[in-house]
Amino acid sequence: MKVEFFMPRNVIRPAAVLAVMCALVLGPGCAKKKYENPITKDTQQPDKVLFDRAVDDIEHARFEQARLTLQTLMNTYDTSEYLAKSKLAVADSWYREGGNHGLAQAEAEYKDFILFYPQLEEAAEAQEKVCKMQYQQMDKADRDPLHARRTEDECRQLLVQFPNSKFAPDAQQYLRTAQEVLGDSEYRVGAFYYRSKGSFPAAANRLNALTDQFPLYSRADDALMLEADSYHRMGDRWEDQEAAAYSRIVRDYPLSPHVSEATSHLKAMNRPVPEADPVAYARQKYEMENRQKKKLLSKAWGPFSSHPDVLNVAKSGSPRMETLKPYTPVSIPPSAKGGEATGNTGVSSGGGGGSDVTVSTVNDSKLIDVAPDARQNSGAAPAPAAGAASGKTGTGGTAENPAGVPAKPVPDAALPQNHTGKITAAQQAKMIKQQQDLMRKKQAQREKAAKQAEEERAKKNKKKKVTTAPPSPQPPPQPQPADAGGSTIKQ
Repeated sequence: MKVEFFMPRNVIRPAAVLAVMCALVLGPGCAKKKYENPITKDTQQPDKVLFDRAVDDIEHARFEQARLTLQTLMNTYDTSEYLAKSKLAVADSWYREGGNHGLAQAEAEYKDFILFYPQLEEAAEAQEKVCKMQYQQMDKADRDPLHARRTEDECRQLLVQFPNSKFAPDAQQYLRTAQEVLGDSEYRVGAFYYRSKGSFPAAANRLNALTDQFPLYSRADDALMLEADSYHRMGDRWEDQEAAAYSRIVRDYPLSPHVSEATSHLKAMNRPVPEADPVAYARQKYEMENRQKKKLLSKAWGPFSSHPDVLNVAKSGSPRMETLKPYTPVSIPPSAKGGEATGNTGVSSGGGGGSDVTVSTVNDSKLIDVAPDARQNSGAAPAPAAGAASGKTGTGGTAENPAGVPAKPVPDAALPQNHTGKITAAQQAKMIKQQQDLMRKKQAQREKAAKQAEEERAKKNKKKKVTTAPPSPQPPPQPQPADAGGSTIKQ
């Protein structure tokens, strides 16, 4: 007899969907992911056998076991030719494990590898992995820019330390992306000052720093337009800065939609219209031809994703190798900046304040004893004016000061007077003796006070014992004699 089992259609469809999802989730974890830096030498040396075993564990995601095997190799065969490869494999195992803890450990291991083996080809790869780790953790422009700044620093380090490496082009693109995110963050702040707060000096300062230091930013032409309009609203004093912003749009961004408007503004201001830079024209044309369009899925998932949108990032041009530095607003006068401003960027050449305090190193220790202390003049009374006091003698003199010589400043007795002159050995010994005598006197006073307190405490305790003593026993009452009638006689 043949028995057939039928499964309802409404059960088959969810089961199939669940099976497909499990295959997608578990498939990559179960698949073997080949290791990037194996040792191709065919030998059966013990250290090579240990290394191959660790590589196999890494490929099958057994990271803890792989690190134990690699640590055994490095401790047992300290002269092995595979020490560098083993140390790099430890870092790669942490990198593959992932997570905040794994990436932090991987970065530390990669940094150690670069420190110990800077001449190896894998050192550039290790620095590229550090740059890539920070790039993968980078957030959007309106969030914490920590990883964007770290990406900029690490990729710049790769380009400086390993300029001829095969990883340099990738590091350049990571650097452009990080600067795009940082530039977008600055643009948002400048636009907020411009539109919401109406603080045009702050907006112009932010946008000026952005366009100077991140010229590859995809919205640099929009930033220059806001900067120029901010200077326009600040008044006629900033007409040169306004014209410079319009000129940069025409010269450095010739394919921008703001070129015609900037040209008309320059003509209205009777300023020369610059020619378009051919290099900037070619770069902007290449960017426009290779710009990708956002897909429908990316548009739907974009608001929920923490990663920045990198479609508009520049794909050509040399990124700036300097980090973003804040500018001093040009609306602040040079005297308040502590120095003259350089160019039209508003960067102060001096310090940020007008303080007269200076710092210097005293090479001659005798000056500390010879030179008067500054605090001695803090309580000095001003010299009396000429003719102001009674009893003056002659012109500008007084009875106490006939010659009219200004009196020396008298130190305030309430302030401590340090280093009033050169102290001899005898004076120093006398001061030490006085301090010792004063300490002995204070110690004797403390002992005397403690003794008096102890005596008073003893007197109080003795008095308390006397007042609280039990009463003495009373004699029993005597029976009274009775009279004839049987009643007692009261006395």
